[in-house]
Amino acid sequence: MTRKKIVAATGCPTGIAHTFMAAEALTKAAEKMDVDIKVETHGQVGVENELSAEEIREADGVIIAADKDVNSDRFHGKPLVNVSVSRGIKASEELIKQIINEEASIHQVRGYEASKEKATSNTESSQKDNKGNGLRSIYNNLMNGVSHMLPVVVGGGVLTALSFLFGIHSANPDHESYNEFAAFLNNVGGLAFSLMVPILAAFIAESIAKRPGMIVGFVGGLLADQGGAGFLGGILAGFAAGYINILLQYLLRRLPSSLDGLKSIFLYPVIGIFLIGGFMTLFNVPVQALNSSMMDFLSNMQSSNPIILGIIVGAMSGFDMGGPVNKAAYLTGTALLSEGNFYFMAGVSAACITPPLLIAFGTVFFRKYFTEEERSAGLVNFALGSTHITEGAIPFAAKNPLVVIPIIMFSSSISAVLTYLFDVQVPAPHGGFLVLPVVTGALLWVLAILIGSLVGAFIYGMYRKNLAQKAN
Repeated sequence: MTRKKIVAATGCPTGIAHTFMAAEALTKAAEKMDVDIKVETHGQVGVENELSAEEIREADGVIIAADKDVNSDRFHGKPLVNVSVSRGIKASEELIKQIINEEASIHQVRGYEASKEKATSNTESSQKDNKGNGLRSIYNNLMNGVSHMLPVVVGGGVLTALSFLFGIHSANPDHESYNEFAAFLNNVGGLAFSLMVPILAAFIAESIAKRPGMIVGFVGGLLADQGGAGFLGGILAGFAAGYINILLQYLLRRLPSSLDGLKSIFLYPVIGIFLIGGFMTLFNVPVQALNSSMMDFLSNMQSSNPIILGIIVGAMSGFDMGGPVNKAAYLTGTALLSEGNFYFMAGVSAACITPPLLIAFGTVFFRKYFTEEERSAGLVNFALGSTHITEGAIPFAAKNPLVVIPIIMFSSSISAVLTYLFDVQVPAPHGGFLVLPVVTGALLWVLAILIGSLVGAFIYGMYRKNLAQKAN
């Protein structure tokens, strides 16, 4: 019997952990099931292990485990299973079985052309990834924007934070603490950070309408940023720009093919930018009011109800560890950073650092209740947690999510609550303990994280001990 051949593509918004964990899970499952598989990863450094046209043609089916655009138009005509990246980690065998048992539906792309050039770069296709209707499609488009925005946020945010090492006013030439290098860091970091909203909008639009949507989304994001609509306005601008371009592609579809170049270089950008300009002029004011209300609410809760806020932030950050709920808390913290609020992000960061440290401490203090492989992975989680990579806890949580995830949420909430009670400020959007020099109240912040992690490690360790005793 001929071995089945499967190709797959994985990708997560950050392109750091989930992407490669899903690839590893699929590879291991395929090996166990005697199936040939090649997995293409869409990480932060770009596409790796790229699938060739021949490999796609010879494949019996395709698995997409991604929360971002992976160019699924090229899989036209193939049996395809399309799920979230977390599903690829947790249910890899089940996904492969759908291909083997011929349960996957055939992927159809409207407007697909037979030639290789058209199939891979056709800008007229209005059906991007057949990711399903409704919330799934919206989420994938949003996460495509987030994944491209994060490097700018992290790079610009950390450089800006480093400028504070020379003094909080060291970038101000009129202040006595002025430092030229600090001003350089602040200017470059601030400029990069200011691109957050335009890039978010540009790549949301790109996910919807491919390249023609990108520039229109970028301009819409600039208008949102300048109009005070913030990241909410950027999200709105991205979706509006994408669907404006889809509409333009539909309205101009009857123009002769000889004018394709004119459409791409002239008609789409000129008409698209004009329309997004009018759209954002109408919606900037109400979105700005909504954005300001949300920021004020969170800022007020931070001072009046730090315990409730910490519980909410901790629970969100620990619930899916890098997934959409976690990202909602992180993006809110990032938005508040751009407003000069360094308190909110301190709680978010603490809650994101806690899960992998909880696992790491648990495997050390309750060593005999973990396998050798788990103990090795636990040690790696010390490094992951210390650098704000929450996803290291996922393999442990996946083994019994109904028990482990509540433990993680509880522990992350403890860390976040204590961080808010200690009035810690973290001006950098990422980096974990690497940014301790710029953290206000650094020792208290570490203490808050350690308390939450150790409490969680004890509960988790006792749970594993109880499991081992029942097994005996």
